[in-house]
Amino acid sequence: MTEFSRRSLIAGSFGAALGVPSMARAIEGCGEQPNTAPALQPPRLLTDWAWLDRYRQANAELASRGANVDAVFLGDSITEGWVSADPGFFAEANVGRGISAQTTPQLLVRMHADVIALKPRVVHIMAGTNDIAQNTGPMSPEDSKNNFMAMCEIARAHGIRVVLGSVPPASQYWWRPDLQPRAVAIALNEWMRAYAREVGAVYADYAAALTDASGNVKLSLAKDEVHPTAEGYAAMRAIAEAAISEKR
Repeated sequence: MTEFSRRSLIAGSFGAALGVPSMARAIEGCGEQPNTAPALQPPRLLTDWAWLDRYRQANAELASRGANVDAVFLGDSITEGWVSADPGFFAEANVGRGISAQTTPQLLVRMHADVIALKPRVVHIMAGTNDIAQNTGPMSPEDSKNNFMAMCEIARAHGIRVVLGSVPPASQYWWRPDLQPRAVAIALNEWMRAYAREVGAVYADYAAALTDASGNVKLSLAKDEVHPTAEGYAAMRAIAEAAISEKR
């Protein structure tokens, strides 16, 4: 059996176990994002589930030169793609720690390595789309909420301010065509808004900037309804800048 065949067999078997459909197609990547999604690469899930190694060297380099990190952006492909689309925004004190296809339990595992260790003033957490898509297995809205709360509690325990970014209320996911995610995404965003108010965090309402008057994601801002275009990221940047600079 060739290495390609072996990996394909593992991908198919593990994908079925996770309940992730169309694994062979999804493994090519997530929208326009880098071809690096661990949740779509089963061998990676078996060896480094949260992909702690992804930013290990970059984190060490920041620490070695005593970099002054103002904000860490922790998230999935939307955050990962943001760094590529708007490198100027991440050229100085803002650090991108997004990994394509990740879910909130994976982000929770990465909190200490990719956020706390960098000693930022603010952590910007934007996730949830892949929870709804069940990229790493079945998840309920309560599971997602518990993970968000745990991340916020860890950050606050270390004196780090929190920004919670809303997710695009997409009507469909190309990698999970069997789902209708909009209502779940809207409910998650409303919960994040209320929770941020409750704990003194900041809610960054990207969904409002990416949707039209009817609540539909504008395809000019996110052509697959999930991953922002350059214009979409430009609209998000102003919201992010205001959110991370807000005093609470």
